[in-house]
Formats: sequence, C-alpha cells, structure tokens
Amino acid sequence: MSYPTDYHKILGLRTKSLCTTCAQAGGFGVNKRICEQASGGYVESPEDTGDNRYKAKVMLGPDRFAPRLHDVPHEELEAAGIRGLIIDLDNTLLGFRETELAREHVDWVARAHERGFRIVMVSNNFSTRVNTLAAQLNVACFPNALKPLPFGFLRAKRCLQLRRREIAVVGDQLFTDVLGGKLCGHYTILTEPIELKDFAITRFFRFFERLMLRGKR
Repeated sequence: MSYPTDYHKILGLRTKSLCTTCAQAGGFGVNKRICEQASGGYVESPEDTGDNRYKAKVMLGPDRFAPRLHDVPHEELEAAGIRGLIIDLDNTLLGFRETELAREHVDWVARAHERGFRIVMVSNNFSTRVNTLAAQLNVACFPNALKPLPFGFLRAKRCLQLRRREIAVVGDQLFTDVLGGKLCGHYTILTEPIELKDFAITRFFRFFERLMLRGKR
C-alpha cells in the first residue's frame, strides 16, 4: 500500500481531485458523497430524488432563449420535466401599459392548462392591473413581487405545489425574471421584450443586460 508523498502538489489540488488521488493510491477510505459535496459538486446517484441533483450554472444566464412565450413548445417543457410555470406580465405577455393580451399568448396558456401545466403570474406591477389580466388567463397571480428578490417566487412555488426543478420561470428581463428564478433554483426562459417602451429603471438595466448577453442570443 502506498500513499501520495508530494504534499505540496496535494495541497494545490482541489478537494475533489485530492480525494480521487488518494482513492486511486489505495490509501484512505474515501466516501464519494463527501468528496463531491466538499468540492461544490452535486451527487448523481439512484437514491437522490430531487433538489441536490442540480448542476452549478451561471447565475446570470437563462437556460433557454425564446422570441415569445408562445414560441416555446409545450412538448419541450414536458420532456425537460417541467410541470409548472411562473410567468411575467409586462413585455412578456403584452406590451408596456397595454390592456389587451395577445391571442397567441392566450391560446398558449389555454393549451398549457389542457396539458396539465400549473401556471402562476408573478409581476412587479401594481395589484389592479395584474389581477385583471391574470383573471383573463385563469391563473393565480402575485403582484408587487419585488423581483429579483425571492419572496414572490417562493409564494408562487407554494401555490404550484411542485419541486423547484419542476418549475420554469418565463420573462423578458435578465435582472428580475432570470436572476430571481436562478436564485430559487428554477429553469429559466428569457424572451424578447414585446416593445422597447418600459419603466425608466428597466431601461437602465436593459443597457447592462445587452452587455451581459452580447453574442449569446
């Protein structure tokens, strides 16, 4: 039985590499679960049933891009294990300050309901507007959500009664919808804004959003 003796080299290795080296040398009784958890990884084994199976992902990057919500195939979401949706309102479902939902989005949500998807609307907009438009889609809603803070997303998750990996967040803003969804461990879909008009603070963040997403769309 031999042990690695180059201690300076060992100390320079990441924890996971160190455990692997020792195991191959036949030395320590290495527990794979401890090694992977210590190195920041996630355990992939038959007994793992949920949240710890997430891979580390870039926080400020969506899992998918789409021109509009209605361009996302329901079948694709089902194949990814998605059963619930958290959907933004302004510039995702309709234009800034508009009051009429696009027929394509109304039909997409109706088909999603038929296929068994659970849907809630989470918006930073005020209550009256959000409640009115959510009622047209027959979905629950959480206005004044203060995205990207997690409070609105957590309330939506409790409403959906699903695990976080079964929920997709769909919205047009990187620093509210995508960031908030990532913080809560959800699959995220970034859509193109329906129009350029928006709140002043949103236009400010759009500048940095374009920098972050340059060459990625």
